[in-house]
Amino acid sequence: MPYGMGLTDKISGRVKQAVGDLTDDPAMHREGRQVERKGEAKEELAEAQTKADRKAEEVANLERKTA
Repeated sequence: MPYGMGLTDKISGRVKQAVGDLTDDPAMHREGRQVERKGEAKEELAEAQTKADRKAEEVANLERKTA
């Protein structure tokens, strides 16, 4: 998942929250928070995948050195 993949969700969520606030619509605000959180989760997943990929590469390099 490319970095920034969740950015669209985060921005969309914030807009929905603002619309919910402006129109006094708590359901819209909640929906916006959920969408924003989904974007945050996507970013967390991408970060974790990047770390896992780096670790796998590090292990592969160490194995090559000891073989």
